[in-house]
Amino acid sequence: MFNPIKRSVPAFALIAALGTPLAYAAQDDDFVEDASAKGVAEVEAGKLAQEKGTAADVKSFADMMVQDHTAANAKLKSIADAKNLEVSDSAELVDKAKAMILELRGAKSFDQAYANNQVKAHEATIELFEKEVSDGKDAELKAFASDTLPKLKTHLEHAKALAKAHGGDAAR
Repeated sequence: MFNPIKRSVPAFALIAALGTPLAYAAQDDDFVEDASAKGVAEVEAGKLAQEKGTAADVKSFADMMVQDHTAANAKLKSIADAKNLEVSDSAELVDKAKAMILELRGAKSFDQAYANNQVKAHEATIELFEKEVSDGKDAELKAFASDTLPKLKTHLEHAKALAKAHGGDAAR
């Protein structure tokens, strides 16, 4: 006698077993995409600050952002490539950077706007990386996030000091 419940139990088990790795892959893919997007945005914003910034401390911070985030982006891309995960498309990010530039132009000073932006950007990035450390499923991506967090937290402290020095409101 055909028992549909008995037949569906193995199918359910198979679907559940297959669904789990796919959920892990989606979470890993989301982290890679978000982290790479934030990294590219940091590099682009840093290049803009090197060009448009007027204060020496802002330009110095921007140099650090370009160097540190370029290195982190390369490491993340290497991990992502090995796992067949895609990093964010830089053309898409250039459009987002252009929107940010328009926002920065409306500020009292570029230096102030850049410093405020860096506080907010690093707070969001730290939150993303902390979530990966606590909830991530891929050991290599978790290790990358864990290894990168201290530098991101240092960047945030520098950004808060810049915002305070240039009259920004994000440091409060």
